[in-house]
Amino acid sequence: MQMGSHTLGLAGAQTTQLLVDPPWRPAVLWDWVTLTCQGLGTAGATTWYKDGQRWGQNRSDRFTVTESGTYTCDRPGSGSSPALRVMNDRLVLQVPAQTLLEGDTVKLRCRVRQDMSFSRVRFYQDGKDPGGFLTGTELSLSPLQLNHSGRYHCGALMSFGLSLSIPVTVTVHELFTVPVLEGPPEPIEGSPLNLSCLSTPSPLRPPGPLLHLFYRDGQLVGGPQVSPQLLVPAVGVSNSGNYSCQVHSEEGTVRKSSARLHVTVRMPVANATITPSPLSHQVHAGDPVTLRCSVQVGSAPVTFTWLRDGQEVAQGPILELGNVSVEHSGTYQCVATNQLGQDGHRVFRALSPELALEVIPGSPWVTAVAVNVGRTLLFLLLLLAVIGGCHCWHRQATTKPQERTPPEEGEVLGPHIDGTEWARRPPQVTPGPAPPRDPQVTNMELPRPYKRQQDPDDTFEGVL
Repeated sequence: MQMGSHTLGLAGAQTTQLLVDPPWRPAVLWDWVTLTCQGLGTAGATTWYKDGQRWGQNRSDRFTVTESGTYTCDRPGSGSSPALRVMNDRLVLQVPAQTLLEGDTVKLRCRVRQDMSFSRVRFYQDGKDPGGFLTGTELSLSPLQLNHSGRYHCGALMSFGLSLSIPVTVTVHELFTVPVLEGPPEPIEGSPLNLSCLSTPSPLRPPGPLLHLFYRDGQLVGGPQVSPQLLVPAVGVSNSGNYSCQVHSEEGTVRKSSARLHVTVRMPVANATITPSPLSHQVHAGDPVTLRCSVQVGSAPVTFTWLRDGQEVAQGPILELGNVSVEHSGTYQCVATNQLGQDGHRVFRALSPELALEVIPGSPWVTAVAVNVGRTLLFLLLLLAVIGGCHCWHRQATTKPQERTPPEEGEVLGPHIDGTEWARRPPQVTPGPAPPRDPQVTNMELPRPYKRQQDPDDTFEGVL
């Protein structure tokens, strides 16, 4: 481990820092410890404290320690530093005086004062033996992991018995968070698949890239790479599976894996429509008809092919049939395909539902005219029948008046021919002796409305 001054505290924080040389904490008095105060403001404005009390008249930012105790320093622009303890005990456990990150190479050492002898050393983490690798008086924690955080102390077997050091807190800072893999769980065949391996680096991490690896069902499919993205331009069914990503430091000392993300590639669905859209897909001959095909999603280029009764008839997403005839009847279906790559590899093939188109012969305008003409003729026939019936009734009424019952006095007999007024029977007058009849007069000589056989007793004269 490189020796020299190290900051006691978090690197990069805008606070006063206390540097110690040699870079161990707690420091031991027999190492000739030098303390340096760093912070905002001028060096001559440094104030030192020992065991919580303002210490001496030394206003320099650096000095060599000659007494054990707990030291801090203060700078007007950035405040007080963390405390550093300088010890003169016979047994001291020391930790590197640097910010400890995952993956670091770290050793703890158990120091015995030079005037003391010992035979064996043992280390403890939170009261238990951590089981680390021992090299004499040192405990190796390399590479450093988060579970190495805790309170440590050491024990040494001396001539007078077992001696224990005071506990020292070891804090391991995370180098980067556990990655999370994000992406669409159900992409459509032929669409791009973009997976993101998200991990937050620690601000204390030294400069250097993090490397990313991607796995599907345990097999490496991407990386190692600096980019946290895995892009598949166009997925197929074979791309389905359980994906995970792994992030590790440039040295590879820290590796963290994400949880698995199950990806299922779904088949695309094509759809065919007809314009205009009749309810039963029945159209009349001469109607303009357009068929349209679309697909849910997919990477360009997408090729559309139209089939009629299973035979290819056109290419493209729109099929213009124009003014259709009976020959256009049939079952239509569109096929959407996606071909990528120089070799023309087919990524997907989607079929639309079948669309039955029936063309009815004859123009709808001619049919409508024929229907209207038929209705008109029927109306005229009914009208003529009504007129004819009325005429017959009227003729029958005027040609057979003798068959009617003689009307009572004042009874309405019927209209005049000119339709001006209804004739009424005049009051009955007792007739005188009938004049002698001329034997030469016959019924044929009577006016036409009165031409009929006359009863000798009938004195009624038909009046119109």
